Amino acid sequence: MMRNTRVTSLLFLVIILVSIALSLSSSYAGAASVIHNINVVKLGAKPDGRTDSTDSFNAAWVAACSSRGPALINVPKGKYLVKNVEFRGGSQYCKNTARITFRIQGTLLAPSNYNDLNKSENWVSFKEVQGLSIIGGGTLDAQGSPLWACKAANKNCPDGATSLRITNSKDIVIEGLRSVNSQMFNIVINRCENVKIRGVMISAPGDSPNTDGIHVQQSTGVTISNTGIKTGDDCISIGPGTKNLWIQYIACGPGHGISIGSLAKGMNEEGVQNVTVRRAVFTGTQNGLRIKAWGRPSNGFVKGVLFQHAIMKNVQNPIVIDQNYCPHNKNCPNQASGIRISDVRYEDIRGTSATQVAVKFDCSKKNPCDGIRMKDVKLTYKTRRAQSTCANVGGSAHGLRANLSHHCSLSSSISYVTGPLIWAHTTTVKKKKEQNSIQFFIPSLHAVKVPFFLAESETHWLSSR
Repeated sequence: MMRNTRVTSLLFLVIILVSIALSLSSSYAGAASVIHNINVVKLGAKPDGRTDSTDSFNAAWVAACSSRGPALINVPKGKYLVKNVEFRGGSQYCKNTARITFRIQGTLLAPSNYNDLNKSENWVSFKEVQGLSIIGGGTLDAQGSPLWACKAANKNCPDGATSLRITNSKDIVIEGLRSVNSQMFNIVINRCENVKIRGVMISAPGDSPNTDGIHVQQSTGVTISNTGIKTGDDCISIGPGTKNLWIQYIACGPGHGISIGSLAKGMNEEGVQNVTVRRAVFTGTQNGLRIKAWGRPSNGFVKGVLFQHAIMKNVQNPIVIDQNYCPHNKNCPNQASGIRISDVRYEDIRGTSATQVAVKFDCSKKNPCDGIRMKDVKLTYKTRRAQSTCANVGGSAHGLRANLSHHCSLSSSISYVTGPLIWAHTTTVKKKKEQNSIQFFIPSLHAVKVPFFLAESETHWLSSR
């Protein structure tokens, strides 16, 4: 009887010890999962748009990196003057292995005097970060107009800074951010993996130099969606080494369109492959869907590209492949491009061209374009069929409603039309104003918010297929 009592007591003690251990483990895990809230104002940032708050933002990053669990850096409403700042991850600079979130609700202002950025290539940059979210609907205002004016006057000016650059990073989300008046590029994704950019709005005047909206290079698994871009250069530019890029629901204009390139800047250059661009609207842009490569030797390539369901509205060059790109005839005259372009598809591209030639394929004699396939491309110029010109290109065309040049070696099944294009399979937009956004209701699709300013008279969106 006594032995049984001892066994029972021992079991009871073991149960108590296990319960205590589990409780401590749960408490530790709970403590680790608690989000560490960091407010830049409490660290000395002044939301007056005049006081330099750079040190406070640096201190916030240090605090987030010192946190044992997820950290949230809050930037409340107001205007914060911030000089060039670099947030670094990696074990040497950031011990935190959990996710860090920047919630920007206010406006970050770059110095109005561009020299105050010390000729830095970047204004706000993140390096070697894993698990970063930039959210909150706030704004990056680079105040680029003084630099644009300097360049327009051909004075001795710095190149300018990219507003936001993410480098050598993984698992990144940029959502609801506004970037305005960038000195140079607005957003650059360089050597990154698994990046999601959505609900972003980018705005700069159409004559602002080199203000590309979003530039992606040497990165894989990048998605750009539900984004509106007005700028003085490419709305989206795609550089060497880009793989598995998905772009959809884009409003572009003014700007230079969506461009792969320019490529062939160097001899040993990584290729571009598996790029999809779907459901984009181009309004008054210089180009629509463009691939461009310098006319000089290179080991690079472009393959596996799909351009699908796009609308052109008074676009100067709706569809372009230019392998003889050579601005000002410098560093490349009379050379052949080494870039190999293959397996590029254009499907359901509709709308109006601002020039008579709506489709231009100017490919390399040494490396002709191959596997260029066109299906249901319907473009008009002043209510007439638009024209096309081709050099050194092979592929197929079906349902093309534009005059195909006899220089194009595309096997074709073409039905020509006369008069203005009839916009079939389009829907009327039901506008719902909400924080400068317009909500589009598309049959068989979820409602899509495009956070950008479109004309009030806009009555067409993309066909639902």
